[in-house]
Amino acid sequence: MPRESAAEPTEPTVSAVRPASALPPGRPAEQLLAELRDLRAADAPTRGGRTFAYVYDAGLPDLDELSEAAYGVFTTVNGLDPTVFPSVARLENDVVGAVSAILGVPGAQGSFTSGGTESILLAVKAARDHARSARGVTRPQLVLPSTAHAAFHKAAHYLGLEPVVVRVDPLTFRADAPAVANAITERTALVVASAPSYAHGVLDPVAEIAAAAEARGVLCHVDACIGGWFLPFLARVGLPIEPFGLSVPGVTSISVDLHKYGYAHKGASVVLYRDAELRRHQYFAYAGWPGYPVVNPTVQGTKSGGLLAQAWAVLHHLGHDGYTALARRVALAADQLLPGLRSLDGIRVLGDPAGSLIAFTVHSSAGTPDLGLVLHLADEMRERGWYLQPQLSCDGLPPNLHLTLTPATSDRVEPLLADLAEALTAARACEPVIVDPALVELGATLDPDTLTPEDVAGFLAFAGLDGAGGLPTRAAPVLALLDALPPRLKERMLTEFVGSLFRV
Repeated sequence: MPRESAAEPTEPTVSAVRPASALPPGRPAEQLLAELRDLRAADAPTRGGRTFAYVYDAGLPDLDELSEAAYGVFTTVNGLDPTVFPSVARLENDVVGAVSAILGVPGAQGSFTSGGTESILLAVKAARDHARSARGVTRPQLVLPSTAHAAFHKAAHYLGLEPVVVRVDPLTFRADAPAVANAITERTALVVASAPSYAHGVLDPVAEIAAAAEARGVLCHVDACIGGWFLPFLARVGLPIEPFGLSVPGVTSISVDLHKYGYAHKGASVVLYRDAELRRHQYFAYAGWPGYPVVNPTVQGTKSGGLLAQAWAVLHHLGHDGYTALARRVALAADQLLPGLRSLDGIRVLGDPAGSLIAFTVHSSAGTPDLGLVLHLADEMRERGWYLQPQLSCDGLPPNLHLTLTPATSDRVEPLLADLAEALTAARACEPVIVDPALVELGATLDPDTLTPEDVAGFLAFAGLDGAGGLPTRAAPVLALLDALPPRLKERMLTEFVGSLFRV
């Protein structure tokens, strides 16, 4: 029998999973749902017409029920492979076909995506790969107005394009078409226009920009994520809307979010191309591994068919007449809100809003935009139960408050204006927002890439964003500090702050 030996010392073992206490014992379903409802109580309301950003409320209660039921039917369907789940191809063809009927041309093809960012990412990829194969461009550039959505910069960062940013007209906030044309070079893969821009809600001169791109043999994408499923129905109401779809010569792709004015639940979007050959460049295919051959039309592989099904159901439920009626309600709200805003002392509406997005700044007694008043007004309105989105100054464009009108706001304009007048008086009575000049001077000398975590933590603590006390009750001092920082330092601070919210 083997000789008994002394036990060998062993290294302490490290569990590959978190302690069992991190995942509690199972609990009853109703208890879990109650906890989720309690968590939602601290969020901004998504229904009722008092949140003027992030949510798109049709004001039709049965629409939510339809979306949820349609999602439930397809929740377990995997959109990865339409040969196994042919219903996915049928639904997607229906949804893309509906968008093409409004904004496309014969032969147009597209894809259903998870949202505007994915649609834009795919359009930029398609343009990059097209420029490489058709024109031999190896260091592609992306020409875009300064008001183009940040998603284009995200796509350029991910996909290796150089953004070429062109300033917009400081009075109209529209893209400067001649300046955009002058920025096009042999390296340009894609030119961008917005219909409308998110920040100010104004429609870029799409036809002029697209013509300039076409003259140089360059693709042109129209970001109609927010206006693509609203402006055409506004035109049906009788309002003059400049064409911006694929029927405009030179426009080669367009993005349209159905979870905005299509009133589907998030996320639901469509990216549409002039033809299938152009769409092919957005696809990813790989057969050089031992698993199944991979063909991904979009960024995602596995995805629930539920999002597609609920978008399909809402589109077919509302139809042309339903969307036209909802567009009319938004137009009526805008017709009431715009003169009401302009009647308030010190408020200036920015640009000429295309219909559903409105941005306004607040002037000081000297007649210039006042950052402190803008930010205090946002805080005062939030205390009164309204969420208006603060937007900071940028490259000479003034700080402002952004409102997204939906059908649910059509009967909220009068109380909104009443509270806005009261909040404006309260904002003017607040202590001025003062940012420490020494901190601003220091910020101008810092390199965001060399800051240590301790440096960043110090900045965040100074701003009251160290995470110890949760989110500040008033955002004005924090946003004023951010407004004063250089853009790249601002980005680093925001990254660290958001990261601090997602720590386990």
